[in-house]
Amino acid sequence: MNIETALKEAMSILGGDKYLDLDLAAAGNTEVIRAKMRTMQSLNLNDTIEDILITLGKQYHLIRVMTNADGSHNLFLYLALDRPKANLALARHHLRRIENDLTV
Repeated sequence: MNIETALKEAMSILGGDKYLDLDLAAAGNTEVIRAKMRTMQSLNLNDTIEDILITLGKQYHLIRVMTNADGSHNLFLYLALDRPKANLALARHHLRRIENDLTV
């Protein structure tokens, strides 16, 4: 499955909308992931990040860190959900399935 197919299947908006600048969100969330990885390394935690949840008053922001074939973490899936309408457990399940099916 390619990225566009995965996004369409997830019923996500490709490229954001008037409420979400995906370029800005991607840059900011890249820093969130880097900071968490540095913290884990400093704490000598021998583990990997599956996902990061940021809970806002009106939204959930879910960041799914992808593991490449070589074990590196260069990509992530990012999903912003309308909190009153969202099913967080189902969204996490879908992102995990999309990650497993995605070919980059």
